[in-house]
Amino acid sequence: MNFITNLIGGLSLGGIYAMIALGYTMVYGIAKMLNFAHGDIIMVGGYTILVFTAQSVHPLIAIALAIVFCVGLGVVVERVAYKPLRGASPLAVLITAIGVSYLLQSLAQMFFGSGTKMVTGLDLGSFNIGSLKISVSTIVTLLSCIAVMVALNLFVKYTKTGRAMIAVSEDKGAAQLMGINVNLIIMITFAIGSALAALAGTFYLMRSPSIYSTFGSLPGIKAFSAAVIGGIGSIPGAMLGGILLGVVEVFANSVSAIAPYTDAIEFAILIIILLVKPTGFLGKKRREKV
Repeated sequence: MNFITNLIGGLSLGGIYAMIALGYTMVYGIAKMLNFAHGDIIMVGGYTILVFTAQSVHPLIAIALAIVFCVGLGVVVERVAYKPLRGASPLAVLITAIGVSYLLQSLAQMFFGSGTKMVTGLDLGSFNIGSLKISVSTIVTLLSCIAVMVALNLFVKYTKTGRAMIAVSEDKGAAQLMGINVNLIIMITFAIGSALAALAGTFYLMRSPSIYSTFGSLPGIKAFSAAVIGGIGSIPGAMLGGILLGVVEVFANSVSAIAPYTDAIEFAILIIILLVKPTGFLGKKRREKV
């Protein structure tokens, strides 16, 4: 029974990591940049939920408002911080992303303090199947993550905007010559990634209802690792990497002898996979134009 519980919990956590990783991999695949402020969007979404639930707003409405706010924030960050650097060196963009990350964390400390705050109203209880006790939030998270991933795949493959995203990821210049508004597509990509981050933050709060200024840092780093393991730029790869890390984390935490080293084990898996397959499981080698 413990195995089944851990497996369900691992798939649920893996779904959260996959959802965050999708933001990383979509932005990299289309804009060719690593948005290290992505994890802090999770934190902003968590604080937004905290603010509205503290005002007795229904949790579902608070979650919807958090998603809307994070989408707006993602678009503003892309317009203000990243768009002016289009065509700049990857190092300049990377430093800017780190700067945006620290800015968001500092603003969170300024408005909410550096202490931990509890978010109420997200506990959905649990139910029993025989001797098996399962959290309702775990099942909701797992089913929601599956639905989001399926919807995102369908969106990318079968909508005009999704096909434009694929075109921009393949060749930005050629896509522009074909009449695709590259700046708009990149903005939409940031908006989708930010919405996924806010949703992932909600599910993460269901697991542990405490929020602080660096709330999104470790999940963000692990999700980035998941994206790299699966193959950065690959949507199915992000899902695969997220599920793998989630399952490993839950099973490692269930063994008391190795639980303190869970994070080290996860990052060791990243190193080993990169040594064996540098492009990740589903990543492809790209030819660099000179």
